[in-house]
Amino acid sequence: MQGIFQVRGKVAVVTGGASGIGAATVRLFEQCGARVAVLDLRTGCDVTNEAQVRQHLAEVAAEQGGIDILVNNAGRAARKPALELSREEWQSVVDLNLTAVFTCSRSAVPHMKKRGGGAIVNLASIMGFSGGIFPNASYQATKGAVVNLTRALALEWAADNIRVNAVAPTFVRTDLTAPIFTSPELEQRVMQHTPLGRLPEPEEIAAAIVYLCTPAARCITGITLPVDSGFLAR
Repeated sequence: MQGIFQVRGKVAVVTGGASGIGAATVRLFEQCGARVAVLDLRTGCDVTNEAQVRQHLAEVAAEQGGIDILVNNAGRAARKPALELSREEWQSVVDLNLTAVFTCSRSAVPHMKKRGGGAIVNLASIMGFSGGIFPNASYQATKGAVVNLTRALALEWAADNIRVNAVAPTFVRTDLTAPIFTSPELEQRVMQHTPLGRLPEPEEIAAAIVYLCTPAARCITGITLPVDSGFLAR
């Protein structure tokens, strides 16, 4: 049974893998024996640029012999009331949180087909199921769209043995949430919506991501797995 939780020898690509949840995911994949490539601005790839993504994925596939796993982790937020959110700010969130998930996925799939299948995990959010507790319309809209995009792509690519799932974290202490956790009042508000009384660490989100890429999850596709300390149970 132990082998069904293995990704040893697999080739994984993680977008936004230079920090936060992405970096934790890269570390865990490597600890589990996978070979990992990072697509991130810090490593020279803008994942909102489809041509750059295709070039980098082709290079990874050529060097590693293919691609088995894609984690669409890169994301951003613009926490402002909707009436104060500029069109440019809205579009920048949509471009990274949603459009890049679509373009990175469809760019990776031809390489996965050559390997006989693969696994894609998208980073959604509890805000994809909830109106949230802070004004964040662009983030909430894109993460809700990721939930349904995950279902749509799972159905489209199932015949190619490519599974598509998502993970929906609650608030996690990363650079993205630093503005919240530097305010005692905002942190207290978050914890009021956290039944377990503790928030997940980046490594715990990474564990859910890696699980969905293992043979243990071979009959799981089209789902979004919350890792939310009970946030959505209310």
